[in-house]
Amino acid sequence: QVQLVESGGGSVQAGGSLRLSCAVSRYTVSTDFVTWFRQAPGTEREGVAAIYIKGGNTYYADSVKGRFTISQDNATVYLQMISLKPEDAAMYYCAAGPFMYRPLEQIVSYNYWGQGTQVTVSS
Repeated sequence: QVQLVESGGGSVQAGGSLRLSCAVSRYTVSTDFVTWFRQAPGTEREGVAAIYIKGGNTYYADSVKGRFTISQDNATVYLQMISLKPEDAAMYYCAAGPFMYRPLEQIVSYNYWGQGTQVTVSS
């Protein structure tokens, strides 16, 4: 069993920064990708950034390119967010899943999810 625990959410003003952390209990063949998703009220959950654990390849949604950076340090995956906008406000979740070709889109392929951390951005 793999456990994911997010932390680092909070409230910031537009233009501010936050760094989210996802502690991964262990890596297995089912955790080739660790991905950050977000979900705002009334919207579908969307993938924002993914990292391929074995190779370090990263993937970003167009809406966050140049502002968000996903990285890994041993058992923790980070999401550094800068220049935050009100539309970035959401519950952020990290998830782990096997190898896939579209890690930001294949949400049903993820086997393990964290409990989420709230990000609030005021204008």
